[in-house]
Amino acid sequence: MKIASFLAAAALALSGTAFAQGGPNDAQIAHIVVTANQVDIDAGKLAEKKAKSADVKAFGKQMVTDHSGVNKQAVALAKKLGVKPEDNPTSQALSKGAAAELKTLAKLKDGAFDKAYVANEVAFHKTVNGALKDTLIPSAKNAELKSLLQTGLTLFQEHQKHAEELAAKLK
Repeated sequence: MKIASFLAAAALALSGTAFAQGGPNDAQIAHIVVTANQVDIDAGKLAEKKAKSADVKAFGKQMVTDHSGVNKQAVALAKKLGVKPEDNPTSQALSKGAAAELKTLAKLKDGAFDKAYVANEVAFHKTVNGALKDTLIPSAKNAELKSLLQTGLTLFQEHQKHAEELAAKLK
């Protein structure tokens, strides 16, 4: 499945190796945050439509709601700080990988979709949570941005745990 190659590319991009000065700047971080949230919003919308399990549909809806809320906060903060989110290799890798993964997921039906979607959510949240903890939060210079990222990490760790619990139920 393409999940592994997508996540390997995302992990490499999120690890900071894609940035010349050792880590992304605040404008790049803002773009990465918005992009990563949009990835999960799009996947959640697909799950709301395609999932067979009511639990998986509800999880997809929660992803749309929660990640949309974080995106609204991120965009508002960037505007308040006068930071224009800056496109970068990490955001591009996330977008490209997500588009490929959504195509793969869209072809699946019923239980196969549910299992693949939930497995993707577990892996995606692990990758994003690691990037937040190890790269994005330490690289953020602005205290308000750092605080938003830390709040996001707490929420996304809960998402990962919920996805892992769903995955165990679907086996």
